[in-house]
Amino acid sequence: MVNIEQIDTELKSQVKRFYRIPFSIYRDTPQWVPPLYSDVAYALNKKKYPFYEHSEADFFIATQNGQDVGRIAAIEQRRFNQFHQTKKAQFYYFETIDDLEVASALINTVADWARQRNLDAIIGPKGLGVLDGYGILTEGFEHMQLMNMVNYNLPYYPKLIEALGFVRENDFMSCYLELSKFHLPERVHKIAERVLERGTLSVKQFKNKKELVAYAQKIGQAYNKAFVHNWEYAPLTEREVQMVLDNILSIANPKLIKIILHGEDVVGFLLGFPDVSKGLQRANGNLFPFGIIHILRELKKAKLIAFNGAGILPEFHGIGGNALLYAEMDNTLKEFKFDSVDMTQIAETATEMRADLINLGGIPYRNHRVYRKAI
Repeated sequence: MVNIEQIDTELKSQVKRFYRIPFSIYRDTPQWVPPLYSDVAYALNKKKYPFYEHSEADFFIATQNGQDVGRIAAIEQRRFNQFHQTKKAQFYYFETIDDLEVASALINTVADWARQRNLDAIIGPKGLGVLDGYGILTEGFEHMQLMNMVNYNLPYYPKLIEALGFVRENDFMSCYLELSKFHLPERVHKIAERVLERGTLSVKQFKNKKELVAYAQKIGQAYNKAFVHNWEYAPLTEREVQMVLDNILSIANPKLIKIILHGEDVVGFLLGFPDVSKGLQRANGNLFPFGIIHILRELKKAKLIAFNGAGILPEFHGIGGNALLYAEMDNTLKEFKFDSVDMTQIAETATEMRADLINLGGIPYRNHRVYRKAI
């Protein structure tokens, strides 16, 4: 028999218990990268995490024969629903042993929670904010998880979720490019050069964190414009923008963050992150006392860069904005001597970018699927 318990997020012991569940599921899975406990504990802190200023979430654990065997979050993202005029609940932090009864109990808990709030569908995995990876992994199980920017799960997960009546809502492709095979045509660089010469657009590069902080709100405003037509979009609050920036600054080299300006307005951005997956594995969820050392060491020797967050306002696509974006990607790879790049979680609706990357030598190698079920 499966029992479901709602955790009290004000009790550290229960938050820790919720956090630890995937460690037993993935203990023999070398591709899995443990999340940092501090990140999960912050997301579950209803007094501090910005999400709870406008929306709601609760967290549940499944037990069987006295053992913790699964977990899930039930989420009502009100800003998402208001913007898209929907009445959807989201699920996230979904982990389960390979047992349909356990998976069913967890999903039914979210369904009951959603009905109590007059919601009419469940989608997910979709988390509390833009820092959370989308979907269940359906292709690419053999590849190491890319830090905690994307989700990892075992191959039985999509089988369980589909057996419970879920259907595809949206797919997110990740694309891998080797620098030696990255074919950026010279004409793209020439278009980018002409754009810069005309002065219509310019590229802002950051020398240090202080310079980047000064642009925080402008970057947030650009996000709230650039991705407005995206399926996953929900408007960010000022505190959410600041949280995203703080997270970026904790692991990123400011020189790998570039923004595209039209006058003084931010109209595009390219956010690059060195891959520290192996450092996070050695940290095993703990920043201190030694986890931070493992991560910093990995930062220095990372050869793969993840571009997780690349976009430009639609009205600048036709005047060289895309060319400028790809040229800056190429410049970053060569300047910092990365040998490969991961273009992370590109939605299936971003058909132009998907086609561009494949034409430039990219290889689709990972797919995450967000599922939907009416209730």
